Amino acid sequence: QVQLVESGGGLVQAGGSLRLSCAVTGRILSVNAMRWYRQAPGKQRELVAGITSSGGLTTYADSVKGRFSISRDNAKNTVYLQMNSLKPEDTAVYYCNIYQYAGGVDFWGQGTQVTVSS
Repeated sequence: QVQLVESGGGLVQAGGSLRLSCAVTGRILSVNAMRWYRQAPGKQRELVAGITSSGGLTTYADSVKGRFSISRDNAKNTVYLQMNSLKPEDTAVYYCNIYQYAGGVDFWGQGTQVTVSS
């Protein structure tokens, strides 16, 4: 059974930093993409950042470009999201996602709250 466990969320002042981690357990095929999404109250879930299996390609939402950085450690089956220069509008529940290309299967974590105070 595949499980994704996020950690690293919390309360931070505007301009501060947080690093989210997502550890994946269970059997995952090596060809996959790992992503971070977020959902603020009253809004739809949105893609924040994504990274390919090798880590060679990354993508970011325009709203976080230059401030957030996604990375992964395949030996540890872990993906990270370094968030710098945080803004109150970054406040949301952040979800880790792994998309397995074979079969088009999605797995989700339970989410971690990030709150940025002004």
